[in-house]
Amino acid sequence: MEYSLDPPDWEALRLLGHRMVDDMMEYLRTARGRKAWEKMPDDVLSDLQQSLPQGPQKATAVYEDFLHNVLPYNTNNIHPRFWGWVQGGGTPFGMLSDMLASGMNANVSIGDHSAMYIEKQVLDWSKEIFGFPPSSSGILTSGASMANITSMVVARNHFHASIKQKGLRAVEGQLTVYGSSETHSCAIKGIEVVGIGSDNFRKVPVDENYKVRTKVMRTMIEEDRQKGLIPFCIIGNAGTVNTGAIDDLEELAAIAKAEGLWFHIDGAFGAIPYILPECKKQLKGLELADSLSFDYHKWFYMNYEVGCVLIKDAAAHRAAFSIPVNYLMTHERGLSAGPDPLSNYGMELSRGFKALKVWMLLKEHGIKKYAQMVRQNLHQAQYLANLVKEHKELELLADVPMNIVCYRWNPGRMSNEALNACNKEILMRLHEEGIALPSYTVLKDKYAIRVAITNHRSRLEDFAELAKATVRIANEMFVTQ
Repeated sequence: MEYSLDPPDWEALRLLGHRMVDDMMEYLRTARGRKAWEKMPDDVLSDLQQSLPQGPQKATAVYEDFLHNVLPYNTNNIHPRFWGWVQGGGTPFGMLSDMLASGMNANVSIGDHSAMYIEKQVLDWSKEIFGFPPSSSGILTSGASMANITSMVVARNHFHASIKQKGLRAVEGQLTVYGSSETHSCAIKGIEVVGIGSDNFRKVPVDENYKVRTKVMRTMIEEDRQKGLIPFCIIGNAGTVNTGAIDDLEELAAIAKAEGLWFHIDGAFGAIPYILPECKKQLKGLELADSLSFDYHKWFYMNYEVGCVLIKDAAAHRAAFSIPVNYLMTHERGLSAGPDPLSNYGMELSRGFKALKVWMLLKEHGIKKYAQMVRQNLHQAQYLANLVKEHKELELLADVPMNIVCYRWNPGRMSNEALNACNKEILMRLHEEGIALPSYTVLKDKYAIRVAITNHRSRLEDFAELAKATVRIANEMFVTQ
């Protein structure tokens, strides 16, 4: 007897599949009517600590387990008042796109099949969006973390061709990377992963608006050269994670060119407003980068996960990752023909069909609709900032150049230490009451409630509710003390 994992009753699974689609559509449609977040009860946590299944369970029973123990306790970035970290909320059509991609089960790495060409199309559209030449290269990734690591590998190997085979000992000296003290940890993690070491990332001070001090960077590069160190890369920030600050990208590009350094821009979310004519000046210099990372699942609101890295020098990109082996040779015909394998441009040989949702969603909405949504979020950020400024008990802790608003409750009669403790408590109660899901950071020793607006479901009334709830919770805390 031979076995298969296909269903014994296709019609029963088809009906269950229709139910799943209906349930998820309703779940998305009614997101506003539920709490922003709900803690998992102890009995649910206990239910999830199950032993390894030894025998089969009915698909309907497994789905009921999902409905009871998993779905209600989602991170809930689909909710209109989710503003934590920087996460997009996905879309219903994106969900369906992922279903189609999963059904195809394509490995988008090698071969002459449609998924390879769809990713190529998405990469060509990405180049057009950000002003990169058609001859540029790129690859879709799980997110900006892998995109930044990919760019660091290319930058390192491009600096010294022998590194790929011989390692960093091929370089007679210590390679160094430069970026602001606000540079995202994932970029620093990339520097660690490629063997440079985080101690050799030069954290350049920032100004009062959290932008890198370019004059200080020039001095640091010169001093490091005099010490015998080897500068090879600059990382610019198109939207820092704390405040959304944008470095002077044009000036950084000029420094990189003058010093012969690779210029990478981490644009995980902050590169996206480049699609708006009114933001072109603010992001001037983006198109000058040697490499650019960004996420479609952030400010393009696409379903997790899909990021991208674009690299100007296609030959350098390919040289960094390609390894000729007989089992991956491209043939003249058959499935083994097709475009240059994408495994020549990144770490992964096994890659899901994440390009499909990008292709389908860009076609569904068009770039002009995305521009409208980004513009709406920028307007919402200014609206919230004004609410904070106008309220006597709220304090804005940083300028709002883009979509991130950092504020705190401050009645004006407390120490900074006490304010930090109070605002941390306010944030946790906002979550626990299911009102809203901002995140947090610390700016100049001040605990900030941080609102990162990349949510296509948010309305102005949601931000008014956040400000109102912040003050209410704070006042209730002092009444009960």
